[in-house]
Amino acid sequence: MTRRHIIAGALLLASAAGSPAHAEDKPAEIRIGTQKGGFFPAVRQRHTVENAFKPLGIEIKWIDFQFGPPLLEAINVGSVDFGFVGDSPPIFAQAGGARIRYVAAVKSDGNTQAIVVPKDSAIKTLADLKGKRVAFGKGSSAHNLLVAALEKAGLSWSDITPAPLAPADATAAFIKGSVDAWSIWDPYLALAELKESARVIAFDKDVHKPNAFYIAGSDFVDKYPSLLAKLNAAFAAEGGWANGHHEEVAKAQAEATGVDIKAVRRFVDRSNFSVVPIDAEVIRSQQAVADRFVRLGLIPKPVNVSDIVWKWNPGS
Repeated sequence: MTRRHIIAGALLLASAAGSPAHAEDKPAEIRIGTQKGGFFPAVRQRHTVENAFKPLGIEIKWIDFQFGPPLLEAINVGSVDFGFVGDSPPIFAQAGGARIRYVAAVKSDGNTQAIVVPKDSAIKTLADLKGKRVAFGKGSSAHNLLVAALEKAGLSWSDITPAPLAPADATAAFIKGSVDAWSIWDPYLALAELKESARVIAFDKDVHKPNAFYIAGSDFVDKYPSLLAKLNAAFAAEGGWANGHHEEVAKAQAEATGVDIKAVRRFVDRSNFSVVPIDAEVIRSQQAVADRFVRLGLIPKPVNVSDIVWKWNPGS
């Protein structure tokens, strides 16, 4: 064997050994799905996530969604890598076989989602929803709130007339009076309170313990666990900042969304932005949501939430 053959063979082996590792550890971009509201406009203005990944040569792309279910479908089909949703969308997605993983949680104080009625409505309690037409986002966290609220009041799903509507359509229906009540989250909740004098008959905290989640695609989790931990850390740092800078968060959100600053301030002031690992308490709470949906036939089969939880160890 000539010296030229030896060198060529060595180069070929080095290439074969090194290529897969390098191909795995650095995507060209990370696509992040967000919803209207929250602290995301402030995070985007501050460029902290971009700055965290710039040294690695990775671009950050932000993609906006109206609510959780379409965001998770985008993650499932691979057009989004990472996103933020409420408690119900991941359960519907898991039951449908979506390739997603829970990667971090936000433990809500239960003040940013509620069931509201018009100010002059005769509805005073959850039990008064019997026979009424109630709007909610199908597969959203507001769907779960409504289901849990009916259970607490001793009512069944068949005791109401469900009106599954996206937030924009539900807003119009509520204003026109074509629905009797509305299960909805902020900032739509704050807008209904301030603009329509909507009256809250139950917040999340009056009914159950809600959580929200950061979700990633299964392939992204498998390929880039270190990048995922870096993403979680970036959002955890921003959550800590946001908890102490409500006015900056509110102004950024109002500028980005056009939502009235008074409504945004109300939303932000009753929010918790802390991003934490998913612990046993969160899993139990989320499993209770899944089991509730199974009992009511809202998902086609039982799911085990812990099967799709990724373990995040901050600082490791």
